[in-house]
Amino acid sequence: MKEDIEQLVSAGTISARHVAPLVSLVAAGYCQHRSWGFGRIRTVDGAAGKLIVDFNQKPGHQLELQFAADSLKPISKDHILARKHADIEGLRKMAALHHLEVVKIVLMSYGGKATVDQVQQVLVPDVIQSDWKKWWESARSELKKDGHFQVPIKKADPIVYQAQETSLADRMLADFRQAKGLKARILIAAEVLRSVEDLKGTSVVSEVISSLNADIVSHLNTMPALALEGIFMRDELRTAAGLAPTDGEVTAEAIWSKTPKLTDLFEEIPAAKHRRTLESFKTYFPDWGAQIVLILNMVPAKLVGECARLLMQENRGQLLKDTLARLISRHEAGSELLLWFGKERTDFFADLISPEVFRAMMTSIERDQFNERKSNRLRDFILDDQNLLPDLIEVADVDVIKDLVRTLQLSPSFDDMDKRSLLARVVKQYPIVQSMITGDTARQDHTFLVSWPSLERRKAEYEDLVQKRIPANVRDIALARSYGDLRENHEYKAAKEMQKVLNRQKHELELMLSRARGVDFATSKWEVAGPGTQVTVTDLDSGKVETLALLGAWDGDPDRNVLNYLTPLGQSLMNKPVGSEVEFKTEGGKRKLRIDAIAPVPAHLLPVAPPDRPAAPPPPAPTDE
Repeated sequence: MKEDIEQLVSAGTISARHVAPLVSLVAAGYCQHRSWGFGRIRTVDGAAGKLIVDFNQKPGHQLELQFAADSLKPISKDHILARKHADIEGLRKMAALHHLEVVKIVLMSYGGKATVDQVQQVLVPDVIQSDWKKWWESARSELKKDGHFQVPIKKADPIVYQAQETSLADRMLADFRQAKGLKARILIAAEVLRSVEDLKGTSVVSEVISSLNADIVSHLNTMPALALEGIFMRDELRTAAGLAPTDGEVTAEAIWSKTPKLTDLFEEIPAAKHRRTLESFKTYFPDWGAQIVLILNMVPAKLVGECARLLMQENRGQLLKDTLARLISRHEAGSELLLWFGKERTDFFADLISPEVFRAMMTSIERDQFNERKSNRLRDFILDDQNLLPDLIEVADVDVIKDLVRTLQLSPSFDDMDKRSLLARVVKQYPIVQSMITGDTARQDHTFLVSWPSLERRKAEYEDLVQKRIPANVRDIALARSYGDLRENHEYKAAKEMQKVLNRQKHELELMLSRARGVDFATSKWEVAGPGTQVTVTDLDSGKVETLALLGAWDGDPDRNVLNYLTPLGQSLMNKPVGSEVEFKTEGGKRKLRIDAIAPVPAHLLPVAPPDRPAAPPPPAPTDE
């Protein structure tokens, strides 16, 4: 092949400097182009002066020989790209059975080292077709145990293959000794902890603990959070290795005895160590609960969750609820605390879930905007969680909902489109506020007339519902929840179903009460048929005479011939004088009646007020003023 290419020099097709690159390309059989990617060299056409290459997107592509020599990089048959082209099924089988062999091929293809991202990019999805994360976790564990691979702590650093094998203990000690500063050494110590079973019988753990002890002392006063993190790591290592504490070791008590500011401490400690820090704090402070609730409004939502879990786990749940109730009622709760509460909102906090929480959220968002805080996490959560607003307003009074709608309409925290979305969620649960939102004052009047005694009965029913039955249901839910596993907790499921029934009844009563208009039927006029009149009618088909009393929407009593004026018969008689003939539909067809007489409803048929609630007096008659 070299002789054939050299003849092209004599023919003037290529220059002498292109011979060696072209020979290497043809011998390799594969190549890489900066733009076109991987290619397989098919043949050299000397007569045409072309190199023919099959690229992924350009099969049979022809390149001038001199251009090919300058722009293509030869790739050996052992390169991962060439092996993928030649035997992809073999590579897949190797990846499933021998993780290290595949990783080694990738590393050697790139000069003996490559980052995790480079390995993933070349293997997924062609070779690793299943869960990459799971595959890589297994491969990484094997790499760390094999003496030929150097696995870095940082993902951005390359994995290195070395022909000379180094023991795990030697590699761990070398990495630890080269680490600069306590923070870096804690990261290496975490790797030692994960490999502690494989390091037993060596001096690695003892040396790491000894070095950490020295660093902890030097950081005790200047960087207490880092010193505390070092103490945690040292103690975990010692426990895992089964070693005894050494005399004079600094413990967490040395940190807490200086009474550091909790919020500052948590800012400097990684989130993964927050729970351990809280447990340590609890050990050394008898009044730990009272101090932890003081920071709830000053820390991120994730840490709020850790604090809340610890408080409830240690039977301090009521302290947590009291703190939340105070901050929410005063609109002092911060966005991170409210974000956690909104995501949590379990039945343990059922008595706090109310429209006031949403109002506190709007106040917090406005406060953040005024203080130019860039985080919109709470605002985004409110918009994304479709059930949040319905949950918060589920057991609210209509007047409270109306006030909430007005507040939302005036809020600068949401644009018009987002407001419409939130208001739609309110209307879906409380259709009565639709007119407030649309401003449609010309809509059909849905009010209806009722007697004062029946109105009082409905109000009493509503008060019993919201003051007794619903609170009792909330207590039932909390009690049932305390029984444990909610999946098999039948008492809990029954209480939750009853909650839906009670809330539906509440909304229906609110809607009816908002439309009902109390009337004293004893003073009704009787020139025409209407509520408060007794009407004598004759059936024109049968000749039968009936006397009917027309009263309010909630006063019907068929056994006494008392008719709800909104029934089809009642509506056909409305506003008709004596002598009128009316027709109305029945299930069996139609009836025709003639009004023979109209009189006031007798006193014995008028509704009577509940015994413990005297009927409300009618409103005063309007004056000319």
